Amino acid sequence: MMDWLQWRGVYIAGICIFWLGYVVIRIRNNKEQPGLWGFRREGFRPSMFFLIPFIVISILGCLLYAGFNNNLFFSWRIVPVLALYPLWGIIQQFLMLGIISQNLGRLDSMKGKRVGIVLIVSALFSLMHFPDFFLVLFTFCLEILFITVYFKWKNLWAIGMAHGWIATFLLYYVLERSLWQELFLLN
Repeated sequence: MMDWLQWRGVYIAGICIFWLGYVVIRIRNNKEQPGLWGFRREGFRPSMFFLIPFIVISILGCLLYAGFNNNLFFSWRIVPVLALYPLWGIIQQFLMLGIISQNLGRLDSMKGKRVGIVLIVSALFSLMHFPDFFLVLFTFCLEILFITVYFKWKNLWAIGMAHGWIATFLLYYVLERSLWQELFLLN
């Protein structure tokens, strides 16, 4: 619907407002809730150190791909996306890891079945990127990495930042999409 109606900005703003409201209500009921979801300082450093090689390899891979396809150029529009997309990455990972994976883990049928949770969450995340087959496959693999890091250190900040930076370069240099233009419907 978002792409069909050309309402990307409205959709993203609506999602952010809805989930911000949800977070506020949950925090009013339990002041410890943000930490339980993964919004905490603990685990940031080891998560980020673990993710840095994947971030660097992904970004270099995107740049090499763009160079081989004569698409390696700089536009100022990538700068605000690099700054803002990590926020959207944090929101997406909050939904996938903080909400869905934790709720799956509470189900009696899923207790002790981390591999099942990893596969279900990764599949759900990748399906959100349908119909682009490459993006579906890439996001499936990336979410396996992210949920593994989440289970080990439970820090959404590092994962969301990695998500945002990798996605910015992937979309801009491999899929040749300018999110800044798409968000504001610029030509």
